[in-house]
Amino acid sequence: MTANSRPPDYRFGRCELQPAAQRLLVDGEPAAVGPRAFDLLLALVERAGQLVSKTELLDRVWPGLVVEENNLQVQVSALRKILGPEAIATVPGRGYRFTLPLAPAGGPPTLAEAPRPLAAMAADPPSIAVLPFVNMSDDAANEYFADGLSEELLNVLSKIRGLRVASRTSAFSFKGANVDIPTVAQKLNVGTVLEGSVRKSGSRVRIAAQLVEVATDSHLWSQTYDRELEDIFAVQDDIAQAVVTEMRGALMQEGAAAPGSAQVTAEVQSAVKGRSRNAEAYRLHLQGSFFMNRYNEEDMTKAIGYFRRAVDLDPEYALAWASLSYCYLSQEVNAWAPITEGAERAREAAKRALALGPDVAAGHWALAWVLTYYDWDWRGAEASIRRALQLAPEDSQLVLAAKLMQSLGHFDEAAALIRQTLALDPLNVEAHVTSGLQFLYTGRLAEAERALRKALELSPHRRVRIHYLLGRVLGLQGRLEDGLREVQQEGHETFRLLGIALVQHARGRAAESAAAMRELTRKYATGAAYQIAEAHAYRGEADRAFEWLELAYRQRDAGLASMKVDPLLDSLHADQRWQPWLKRMGLAD
Repeated sequence: MTANSRPPDYRFGRCELQPAAQRLLVDGEPAAVGPRAFDLLLALVERAGQLVSKTELLDRVWPGLVVEENNLQVQVSALRKILGPEAIATVPGRGYRFTLPLAPAGGPPTLAEAPRPLAAMAADPPSIAVLPFVNMSDDAANEYFADGLSEELLNVLSKIRGLRVASRTSAFSFKGANVDIPTVAQKLNVGTVLEGSVRKSGSRVRIAAQLVEVATDSHLWSQTYDRELEDIFAVQDDIAQAVVTEMRGALMQEGAAAPGSAQVTAEVQSAVKGRSRNAEAYRLHLQGSFFMNRYNEEDMTKAIGYFRRAVDLDPEYALAWASLSYCYLSQEVNAWAPITEGAERAREAAKRALALGPDVAAGHWALAWVLTYYDWDWRGAEASIRRALQLAPEDSQLVLAAKLMQSLGHFDEAAALIRQTLALDPLNVEAHVTSGLQFLYTGRLAEAERALRKALELSPHRRVRIHYLLGRVLGLQGRLEDGLREVQQEGHETFRLLGIALVQHARGRAAESAAAMRELTRKYATGAAYQIAEAHAYRGEADRAFEWLELAYRQRDAGLASMKVDPLLDSLHADQRWQPWLKRMGLAD
């Protein structure tokens, strides 16, 4: 820089940063910013949108001095009071990122843009939602069959080239609701809807299906089938082929080919890989899926029983093995079964699924769950996920890929995956929870609150952890009484006790916090060691926190997957034991 040159000014939102004058203007008026805070802001703005490490910032703001990291936090807090809490994002364990868009040099100041919501919808027709078929059977117990047939059709169509298919969780949220087709289509962002009914009586089944084009409120196709249960596969394939043919012809301008044409038939047959040809095994898999999707301890056990019977009847049923693996792993991560036992059973079932169907995406997802939450094999998990996505690019399990990227601290990749998941599955509760975690990890608390409240709104059974996470967010916003009321509503006792211990500590109620800690430790030392470590870390009890992390490691606690980015462990980052722990977990930079 020559003697006559001067550094450029930066404009963002209602602000202008003038390095030469060492001045920050807000609405044209000088803001009270200390020299350390100014230097910190300049360092971040110069690399807007990029991660700036804590070490770089400490060297830049306090050159030649040895200072504690909490000095950075003090200056960041001061800047957030001026610029707004969303202007500077925390990247846990690594540093900070300036998030506001910069105006072109010499241009007028811009209004601060709200960060792009993770739930942004993709408008890329042709698209379809498969609504749960109505059970018209005299026996209400046959509901599983109607649900299962709908889900199987959805899974097949999601693998067809050129179709965007709303995921199961979103489509099934309308089950039993008195909602018209246009409303459903608008909420799911689709142009067509497949609906139908099923009547099952003994070995006979009657299926009526119709494909509706929303824009014209017209039927593109409809058909009724009266068949023996043994013919269910032919019926399912015929429906899928008719849907693909009609959508290609009417919506994709490819020229309609007759249903059953060689090309469409080949695509559908490729999409149903891993399916059994045994009608009874297929029925058992449908029944197992019905209970698996309820996702609670009792129903997960029932699901395992049905899947076991399915693979006993058809040992080469790849999809049933993959479903069995998912159930076993769910028992492991929720401490509904001994951790090692559940994980090893999940691994064995996933490997059986892959051996029988190497081109079946479900097997790769099943193995990815085990590699992520039990083996902590990040590269192996990523490889499995990539292969699954090659086979089924629009699979609703994209949320697992987002969680893996979060665990590794790759927040930009995680955000893109969450957006993609919610575009396919806008009513997916777990995707909104994962979105809330993303915002929590990056310090965007207002957006975290919105995402978690949306998850709560969509979760009729108050899914595990939502009240707890929302209570944490409210506490971090300084709304401690609201936070306490929220965590007290948490249905999962482990997280309820953890939340109470955290919020009461923040309120300065040491006795109440300690009481919750004692009960948490007494009841859940096995299965919640990681959560106990989180509480000790948050309370400033580093030695106890590391003791419980060690126990969690010995127990193969799934919670350790998130330790690198977990804000509750922030107090441990300056401890000399922290970096060796990250290396042990394969999470060191």
